[in-house]
Amino acid sequence: MTVALVVVGVVLIALLLFLVSAIKVAREYERGVVFRLGRLLDPPKGPGLFVLIPLIDRMVRVDLRTITLNIPPQEVITKDNVPVRVNAVAYFRIVEPKAAIVQVENFMVATSQIAQTTLRSVLGQHVLDELLSEREKINAILQEIIDEATSPWGIKVSIVEVKDVEIPSGMQRAMARQAEAERERRAKVISAEGEFQASERLKDAALVMAEAPVALQLRYLQTLLEIGATNSTTIVFPAPIDLLRPFVEGSGKSTD
Repeated sequence: MTVALVVVGVVLIALLLFLVSAIKVAREYERGVVFRLGRLLDPPKGPGLFVLIPLIDRMVRVDLRTITLNIPPQEVITKDNVPVRVNAVAYFRIVEPKAAIVQVENFMVATSQIAQTTLRSVLGQHVLDELLSEREKINAILQEIIDEATSPWGIKVSIVEVKDVEIPSGMQRAMARQAEAERERRAKVISAEGEFQASERLKDAALVMAEAPVALQLRYLQTLLEIGATNSTTIVFPAPIDLLRPFVEGSGKSTD
């Protein structure tokens, strides 16, 4: 009787271990790529509950969520022979779990390597000004090339972004001087345009005053009002010749 109980207990324990090793659960974002005696089973398992044959089936879990890949800083020589140090980030996800396991040994390492080589190659075809001002265009080119290269591995690259561009200090000083000179040039151009527009308005005002002398007198009275509003003890009183002309003419007639 005791032997029978022991046998039953051993059988139950073996059955329990079998169930534990045979029953697998895959989350919603996971798929199980199963190999039965080395042969790939299609389709991948999951999500949910499924059963494997212990010692015969081997499963590799594949995460379908978007993966963030930091591309290490790369030394790049731009098209105009400027050495820069650039790093980037790529976002990709696995769309074909079977290809990601069967077609490449390690999809993370492979994607990182292809991203690094593509980064050096693409940036080397652009000048420094394009690298600094046309970032979106370069990102689109990088994304297209890396996505095409990793497509046979069942990987979809959605975004590639250039993060930092480190420029030598000497080049930074030269760019600062160039930017300062450009700002000075723009300031001089704006000042010259302002003087030209002011001279045009003064010319128009002079023409109006020449056609209507009353406008000149009104401007004279306005100037007197502005002078009177100041706290200065000395006042220069402008006297136009037109105002004095009647007195001069009157005195000339009396002497005759």
